[in-house]
Amino acid sequence: MTIHPNLRTAFAQGHALKIISGLTNFDTAHVLAVAKSAQQGGATFVDIAADAELVRQVNQQINLPICVSAIDPEAFLAPVAAGATLIEIGNFDAFYAQGLKFTAEDVLSLTRRTRELLPHITLSVTVPHTLPLDAQVKLAEDLVGLGADIIQTEGGTSSQPLHSGTVGLIEKATPTLAAAHAISRAVGIPVLCASGISDITAPMAIAAGAAGVGVGSAVNKLNDTIAMVAAVRSLREALHVVTRTTVNA
Repeated sequence: MTIHPNLRTAFAQGHALKIISGLTNFDTAHVLAVAKSAQQGGATFVDIAADAELVRQVNQQINLPICVSAIDPEAFLAPVAAGATLIEIGNFDAFYAQGLKFTAEDVLSLTRRTRELLPHITLSVTVPHTLPLDAQVKLAEDLVGLGADIIQTEGGTSSQPLHSGTVGLIEKATPTLAAAHAISRAVGIPVLCASGISDITAPMAIAAGAAGVGVGSAVNKLNDTIAMVAAVRSLREALHVVTRTTVNA
């Protein structure tokens, strides 16, 4: 599978920054504000809900690659036809509060069906953090065998930091950092470390082996575009503190 050239370069350098507006966020004005802030702040790509009209609207406003997220393979068809560059099975965080959990077989089944429907689109798949770490690694390996192009980790929504400030931000990111470290050593495709990541922990994700980070609430929960742009710029600058070249040196 061919990954978009800009994404390939960013992954190779450990600078990939995905800004997530939210899998269940269909508020056009808010999604557009997040997307435009992502571009102005220097993000690599954006991740939005799997809705064809949203894709068209965002494509008119920015020139970054657009990823759409869903847990229904059929839901990808219209957004891809509308111009989405890649798709993401996951961003499961939105469903945990509803009591929904995803087994390894659930994720494999979704991936098989998605590849049947869309064999050529760049495919990212989230590995559920609710699985034990060794099971996450095994699932990631199996997903590569099914044609996944990117593996995404998670864990921030269920972590319970005991401290405030910087220590709390590190505690919040611990589950997804651990998954990125383990999975990146087991697969040969890019690993995107997401969920609970901030400008403090983004460099840690790259040092752990990730090729980039995905950030949602640290940007999309802010009150105005100025604050969102500033947050994206802080994340982008943080990613340039540690590169894959310096990590591997």
